[in-house]
Amino acid sequence: MSPRPLLPDAARPARVAGLAGLLCGPGQIVRFGAGDMARLSIVLPDPSSAAAVVAACAEAGVIVEVTTTESGATAVRTAFRRDLTALAAAWTRGVTKAVPAGMRLDGPLLRLWALAAGRPDDCGGYLLALDPHAPGTHRPLVAAATGAGLGPVLLARRPGLRISGARRLRRLAELIGPAPPELPAGHWPRGRIGS
Repeated sequence: MSPRPLLPDAARPARVAGLAGLLCGPGQIVRFGAGDMARLSIVLPDPSSAAAVVAACAEAGVIVEVTTTESGATAVRTAFRRDLTALAAAWTRGVTKAVPAGMRLDGPLLRLWALAAGRPDDCGGYLLALDPHAPGTHRPLVAAATGAGLGPVLLARRPGLRISGARRLRRLAELIGPAPPELPAGHWPRGRIGS
């Protein structure tokens, strides 16, 4: 019996663990009560990405609602759910958000990060926003992105990872796949597979 062919990262089925892509960016996860339920939320840097984030979460079997924060920003959040407790345990140390040791960035995780907190920059690169309130996550995410072949530069002023260069942008495009139909034009990486 021959081995099953490996799926490209972007073709792997969505799963609850892939929602960690929201936590790579400015997402937050909190536990409730005895810690047997958790809620995941993210304030979107660009509200026009809300429909694409909602659709991606639904593919992972998690329904999210779009809401407006007190400051008028657009946010996406789950209900308190039991199936998010493992994600909360992996991504927190006490009450502090932390990247799990040895975390690897795969296609579904990177895709959700790009949907929720990514955007092309003015110089032909692509930016993935980081959480300004969790600076301890920045260097581990640089290491994880480097391990995925993206070789990012860490930006400090508005925390983020900048991916540039044709080879690295092609690698990002391979990992995250094509732009979803819900995403407005111009939001997806400009790298093209085979270009």
